[in-house]
Amino acid sequence: MAKSEKPEYGASNIQVLKGLEAVRKRPGMYIGSTSARGLHHLVYEVVDNSIDEALAGFADKVDVIIHPDDSVTVDDNGRGIPVDVHPTEKIPGVELAMTVLHAGGKFDKDSYKVSGGLHGVGVSVVNALSEKLKVWVKRDGKEHYMDFARGTTTTKLKVLGKAGARESGTKVWFKPDDKIFTELRYDYATLAARLRELSFLNKGVTITLSDEREGQQKQETFHAKGGLQEMVKFLNTSRKPLHSEVMYCETERDGIFVAVSSYRGFMTSPAVGRIMAAMVLDGDTNDPIASALHPRRFAAGETIIEPLLNQE
Repeated sequence: MAKSEKPEYGASNIQVLKGLEAVRKRPGMYIGSTSARGLHHLVYEVVDNSIDEALAGFADKVDVIIHPDDSVTVDDNGRGIPVDVHPTEKIPGVELAMTVLHAGGKFDKDSYKVSGGLHGVGVSVVNALSEKLKVWVKRDGKEHYMDFARGTTTTKLKVLGKAGARESGTKVWFKPDDKIFTELRYDYATLAARLRELSFLNKGVTITLSDEREGQQKQETFHAKGGLQEMVKFLNTSRKPLHSEVMYCETERDGIFVAVSSYRGFMTSPAVGRIMAAMVLDGDTNDPIASALHPRRFAAGETIIEPLLNQE
């Protein structure tokens, strides 16, 4: 068999992907897939930013709209993404958050003591994988606007007009890129399940989901005053309870708040752990609390809550 010639391999063969090019080149690394799962993940990432504002105590309302063309709007009444110019990057904070990976306020524990999402990756990835994305920010008495195409700024930050003195928040509209995704149609039930879960895990927050698509028009509002207790009741609606009251306890130590709710019944499936407004999936974690509350440990019948709360 004849030897094939070795291809040239030098420094010129090493690619440097700048900006959000890497996201578009390998989207699965950031959102898991380019099928339905990845499509829905775009919504989760934007919503997680709104939920982080709620966890920080600055928002109590999140609206999600599926438009007729399967574009999506997420609107909250939080503080609004910063619009002032970043001292070293020399671009507005909102543009930085939308166009640069690992740029976000969640690395600063003073801005967000608690947060979920991808910590500076989420919304910029959504921007990179969207055909178009638009953002409106209300803060400091003004309404600001920017838009983007496949991660690139197309309209620089501008002021649209005045906002009410008490008005603040961020509204993001995006249309997933058909050059990236193999599935472009959102499943209402999938989004509803996720938003319902978030309302249970963030008591007092009102989350509305609206579907404007022809023949599918509907709207649901998720609001759980009882938080985890309501979630436990909801998860056990098809099971026969052993007692009527839902157990609930909470504690705080070293600035970490832990809430636990339980309901004994005849169970035919393992319990599901949820940590920090996020479902704990199969796989390892560096978070000792998340690790302790992993579904496999519940299924094995380990006594973990009391030792965990009494740890020094």
